Amino acid sequence: MGRGRGLARLLAGALAAGLALMSGAVAAAASATRPEKLKVGYVHVFDEAPVLVAQEGGFFKKQGLDVALTAFDSGTTLVKGLVTGSLDIGILGFSNAFTWASQGAKLRIIGKVQDGYHALIVRKDSGIQRLSDLKGRTLASQAAGSTADIVLKGVVFPKGGLKPTDVNMVYTSPSTALASLLSGRVDAAFLFEPFDRMARLQGNVTELYEIGKDWPFPCMVIIATEEMIRERPDAVRRFLMANKESIAFMLSNKQQAARMLVPYFLAEGHLETPKGHIDGEQVVLQAINTQTFEWRITDHDLKRMRELKDIMAAQGYLRGPINLDDIIDLRFQRELERWK
Repeated sequence: MGRGRGLARLLAGALAAGLALMSGAVAAAASATRPEKLKVGYVHVFDEAPVLVAQEGGFFKKQGLDVALTAFDSGTTLVKGLVTGSLDIGILGFSNAFTWASQGAKLRIIGKVQDGYHALIVRKDSGIQRLSDLKGRTLASQAAGSTADIVLKGVVFPKGGLKPTDVNMVYTSPSTALASLLSGRVDAAFLFEPFDRMARLQGNVTELYEIGKDWPFPCMVIIATEEMIRERPDAVRRFLMANKESIAFMLSNKQQAARMLVPYFLAEGHLETPKGHIDGEQVVLQAINTQTFEWRITDHDLKRMRELKDIMAAQGYLRGPINLDDIIDLRFQRELERWK
């Protein structure tokens, strides 16, 4: 009898151990399938449309990510979220990484979203016909120190023989810049899409200059902290894969992508113009067709970044020397290039 009770206890112990192992395996499997949370900041301009399409089109979900998106008016405010740890990843102008790196922040540019599209739009009744005519006039643009501001003062103004002090700058959000241009409160505006498209459709305006045609440069990039890359490399890798897939989708399914993006930029679903309603999808589709979305950082991009680093130093935005090799991390890009 004692031997029977011992055997029973042995079997009971084995069963308990087996159940414990099974329970652990089930918990591990559940943990493996549970989406990983990411806090992502983006600048609310059309240049960053791929992150919105990745969310709406399920590309983040496909990669096992639960992404919480937060919109910002400019990269200069967004980057603070990365530095303080309230954001995991940011999509913003690359110049922000340079500015903060010169102050000791451990930020890394790990991918790309879009080449710069910034149109300088002027009112037709302003009498401005060439860049030099901007002298003494009022121009609305994004925040001082933003990538848009840096290329405006460092690339566009010199082409017109202008110094930054020659132009009366109004720093504001793109939507307010658009409204100010249409109302006549400013003579010109340096606009992203779809605000540029909206200006052309709504007002008596014309394009004076577009930097993407004349001086193409990498604008919107993906930035993460060194700590994020070190501690959560798989999440970073999956985020970049979703970005790559989103851009491929946008390029091959433009009408569908436009439909996803309308609520973010035209809440009413259409644009009111002097000629009547224009369907929001058509406005956004036009904006998509002006853009160059790209997930790779190319050798040409690196060359432009070096040029703009020197421009930033001359403008006083860098507090110390920086080395691009310490800021740009292409290890994930090289992986993605091997994955077809």
